[in-house]
Amino acid sequence: MNSSIRWTYLKPREIVSELLKKGYSVSRNIVRYLLKKHEYVKRKAQKNITMGGHPDRNAQFENITQLKQDYLDAGNPVISMDTKKKELLGTFYRNGSLYTQAAIQTNDHDSPSSATGSVIPHGFYDLKRNTGYITLGTSHDTSEFACDSLFQWWVNESIIHYPKAKSLLILCDGGGSNSSRHYIFKEDLQKTANALGLEIRIAHYPPYTSKYNPIEHRFFPHVTRACEGVVFGSVETVKTLISRTSTSKGLTTIVHILDKIYETGRKYAADFKEIMPIVFDTHLPKWNYRAIPQE
Repeated sequence: MNSSIRWTYLKPREIVSELLKKGYSVSRNIVRYLLKKHEYVKRKAQKNITMGGHPDRNAQFENITQLKQDYLDAGNPVISMDTKKKELLGTFYRNGSLYTQAAIQTNDHDSPSSATGSVIPHGFYDLKRNTGYITLGTSHDTSEFACDSLFQWWVNESIIHYPKAKSLLILCDGGGSNSSRHYIFKEDLQKTANALGLEIRIAHYPPYTSKYNPIEHRFFPHVTRACEGVVFGSVETVKTLISRTSTSKGLTTIVHILDKIYETGRKYAADFKEIMPIVFDTHLPKWNYRAIPQE
């Protein structure tokens, strides 16, 4: 026995066979008993090793915790934002099982050329109200799409619940369509703040910590379960499925389709960096800033 080895890929019958080769005759039941006794049980690997640690990681987590509390105490909305994986539309296999009278037949390969389209679920999760909102895009996941999704979420849903809100706090990771490094996101965010007449504060999670974003564990897993095993034949089908997302603790979901073509590779205005009204915090400004509405 090697004490440094903490796992085995051998099944009980294979362990019995290996022991027989060494002159030990034991039953599978004894092997199972000994495995359990020495705390060898089946476990999945856990993604808990942080890659690329950042020196300001803990400071930003403390900052986010304080911001959330301040906003909730003031009655201002706190939302978590992210985009789920792009899905192809068509007769493609999807994980999960359903009650059916016969097996659902799907393509044997997930070839994009066979798709009738695609759908990009962009989500918001309201921490106070335990409500999810999904915008289904049919074009590209760009900063403009993310900000249009934000606009739709506010005017269609949240302005009703937060009529006296002075500011909105958005928690998000630092990549993708809401990248902390790209000025095009800041420019589109400023346009959204102007259109809504509402201050928007952004707090990015540090690199390699997006799993701590509340939407990733409070909302998206339930969306995934609501869609298990069903073929995404159309955007309307996806909308119907995601709209069913709920939990026994009161989670509800609203879905909106945003059928608009978005241009990729857009550049921010030539003078935006010089004249932008974005206000960066003095503490960790690369991850914390505000878009204040301009008249």
